[in-house]
Amino acid sequence: MPTRFMPDLKTEDELKALQLEGLKWTVGHAYHGSPVYKKKLDDAGVTPEQIRSLDDLRRLPFTTSADLQEGYPFPLLSVPFEKVVRIHASSGTTGKRKVLCYTRKDIQDWTHIFARCYEMAELTPRDRVQIAVGYGVWTAGISFQMGCEAFGAMAIPAGPGNLDMQCRFLVDFQTSVMCCTASMGLLMAEEVHKRGLRDQICLKKMIFGSERSSDAMRRRIKDLLGIEHMFDIPGMTELYGPGTGLDCPFHTGIHYWADYYILEILDPDTLEPVPEGETGEMVVTTLKKEAVPLIRYRTRDLTKLIPGPCPCGSIFPRHDRLLGRSDDMIIFRAVNIYPGQMDHALSGMEGIGSEYQIHLNRKADGKDYMTLKVERAQGVGPERDAELVKRIQDEIKKQIMVSVDVVLFEYGSLPRSERKSKRVFDNREMD
Repeated sequence: MPTRFMPDLKTEDELKALQLEGLKWTVGHAYHGSPVYKKKLDDAGVTPEQIRSLDDLRRLPFTTSADLQEGYPFPLLSVPFEKVVRIHASSGTTGKRKVLCYTRKDIQDWTHIFARCYEMAELTPRDRVQIAVGYGVWTAGISFQMGCEAFGAMAIPAGPGNLDMQCRFLVDFQTSVMCCTASMGLLMAEEVHKRGLRDQICLKKMIFGSERSSDAMRRRIKDLLGIEHMFDIPGMTELYGPGTGLDCPFHTGIHYWADYYILEILDPDTLEPVPEGETGEMVVTTLKKEAVPLIRYRTRDLTKLIPGPCPCGSIFPRHDRLLGRSDDMIIFRAVNIYPGQMDHALSGMEGIGSEYQIHLNRKADGKDYMTLKVERAQGVGPERDAELVKRIQDEIKKQIMVSVDVVLFEYGSLPRSERKSKRVFDNREMD
């Protein structure tokens, strides 16, 4: 029998009791291990002994990315250096990289919850898992591999890019599961189709990390590859890395591992809880993390909790796919827009592909203008452009309340990427 990685929890009360035990430990560990956390807690007038219920979480101070950047290169470290066995860092797209330290137990815990993701996706030890994500100081490749090996499936550490090699591995190794960004998933699907390889491969599942995938993109990948399931795996460097949750085969939301962290969904302006089912910012508090525990860490990621039980029967709660980041918000003519809203508006339209770009410009009249570049669906010709442009404009106006110019492109003409696809081009600063 394969090893089980799901905990033996049967009720919500059991889960909450485990969370309270972890919360008490985390606050005490951070208070006594980190001078930064001690000062934060002292300033908030909270001592570890005062944490007696999960409601006391709201008394704790927030932690932000600024705390990580100000403490560079080893921020919020709560254990002696001799206990640190590894570091990872974020990609560093803004400012200093966020560097996170890990103890041996942190690595073991991370491996365990990642293996749990493969279990949730109903893999078996007979599966062959092609890991086409980046290896290096970032958290992706090594975590997919550690979890796969602990789970007991065959890991194929391909790394990103190199389409010739990826296609060769799919055929020669009879890969059954591929782990990659959604953008690379589309790239691979189109490449397999172009090379006529579909009947030579046995790919059944894909696990997408690092970026939001639109419904249209997922439909296109499924049409081209005929795969059974596509799963979303969230993860940020601050919170171990990828593997902190996964949607089950019912695909009704991402089950998150609430025995390892508490998730709050808060209004990003008031920092008060939003009602279940409404969008807010993810704020996380770790329950077992040793080297760099997180206390009410503001992730800036936007999502919502999904109420009610999942058809799969899992005890673990669910959050929706990420809408975007609060700092990715576009302000266009006084309307707040997240790229995920554009995904949603475009995904249900017949006649267009999954790839699009948003271009923002400020013209001589001082006004902002938005141009939406969208691919036609494969096989759709320019004779339908007038109809499609009007439908797109009407749908964007209806759902997002803004007017856009639409330019249609031939299928496959917008750039593909093996990493995250760039969707927003804000040229207003240059204008």
